[in-house]
Amino acid sequence: MSLYKLFLPLALVLLLPVSSYGQGLRVGFYQYTCPQVEEIIRKETTKVISRAPSLAGPLLRMHFHDCFVNGCDGSVLLNATNGNPAEKDSIPNLSLRGFGVIDGVKAKLEKACPGVVSCADILTIVARDVVFLTKGPNWDVLTGRRDGFRSVAAEALNNLPPPFLTAIQNLNQFFIPKGLNAKDQVVLLGGHTIGTSHCSSFSDRLYNFNRSGKADPSLDKNYLPRLMSKCKPNDVKTLAEMDPGSFRTFDTGFYKQVAKRRSLFTSDQTLMLDPESKAYIERQAVGDQTEFFRDFAVSMVKMGNIQVLTGTQGEIRKHCAFVN
Repeated sequence: MSLYKLFLPLALVLLLPVSSYGQGLRVGFYQYTCPQVEEIIRKETTKVISRAPSLAGPLLRMHFHDCFVNGCDGSVLLNATNGNPAEKDSIPNLSLRGFGVIDGVKAKLEKACPGVVSCADILTIVARDVVFLTKGPNWDVLTGRRDGFRSVAAEALNNLPPPFLTAIQNLNQFFIPKGLNAKDQVVLLGGHTIGTSHCSSFSDRLYNFNRSGKADPSLDKNYLPRLMSKCKPNDVKTLAEMDPGSFRTFDTGFYKQVAKRRSLFTSDQTLMLDPESKAYIERQAVGDQTEFFRDFAVSMVKMGNIQVLTGTQGEIRKHCAFVN
């Protein structure tokens, strides 16, 4: 697949061919049924990020969490039914924010094009837009996804990589079955350049790594006191920046943190145990953003194609939190 790069202020625009791309997805799927879809989504997302820039990371993460559980079908947006917990009720998703943003965008689209645009496609386009709006790359989004009917909390727990993984093989087992390779893995985790994390997601590295009662020896010893001063034992409320200094800007800062052994999550630091991933991290830590921006766009398109529902599969929800 050829990629054409246009350099614009604050963004690298990646254009994909306007044609089919596996499993029924294509650029311009709504060109006749709802031609203003991306304009409406970009306008609404711009409003949100201008008022609440901290939502960029969670909205990007929401797309990731959707695609990794039974594919990109909008299942992470569904509410629990009849006492059966949904994906959003699972431990890995309890910290997700921005569901109201997706609902708001959906409401706008239902007024403009009733029953046409899926929640799965909205989530995919919003993820692209928050990256662009935080000075990251822009790319053509393949659309045509339909919404699923199923959302089970246990499936989120089993399919989303936890932050405490200590072996690269353990991390791989979450990515490879999705059709993503080692490069996609290190590239997509680069999305941690924007956003924050609760201290509880990594406090074991500070106080009780592998139940040793001590800190993770792989964590930079000069950075450790700063994290400990911010995150006290048993703190479940405080938020820490994943990329200190530029956590609201999409850049290569995350790789600089990992290279310095200053990543928050053990799973992120684990990337340095793989020679290919380590080489990529070290290259991004000292280079410009062109390679990462290009790679991130490609891997996001690839991730957005995981187990999609197209054609007559699934449905187009009227409200993203409920099946029709």
